[in-house]
Order: sequence, then structure tokens, then C-alpha cells
Amino acid sequence: MAEKSKILPKNVTGTFYVDETCIDCEVCREIAPANFSRDDKSRKSYVFHQPDNPADQAACQAAIEECPVEAIGSD
Repeated sequence: MAEKSKILPKNVTGTFYVDETCIDCEVCREIAPANFSRDDKSRKSYVFHQPDNPADQAACQAAIEECPVEAIGSD
């Protein structure tokens, strides 16, 4: 499970976040491209846009469920 104490600084404030355990597998960016992006420098994903509609909310929830290292969290 993602830890709030390890949130990556590029995440925008809001419900969903990625922590430092991200392994850059691309799953979240494939499932929810409107919400997740990649920081090329750190080679980790982060939330660049919090979901603002039911479809994006569902996609972010699916990303949590599919993340192989449980690096995505939500409040």
C-alpha cells in the first residue's frame, strides 16, 4: 500500500498520489493517461491531474488495483 509519508513531490494535491516505490512500469499511465504522467528525471509516475469526472475517477481506481508494487494511493 502506498504511503503518504513517501509521496513524490510532483504529485498535484488531491485524493490520488504516487509514492517513491514506483518502478515506472507504465501501468497507471496506460490505464489513466488523463491523470498520470512520467517524470523523466526520476523515472517515476506521478498524478498531474486529479480526476474531475466519474470516468477518470474509475480509471484512477483501476490504476490502484493494477499497480504491481502498490505505489498508488488515495485518501
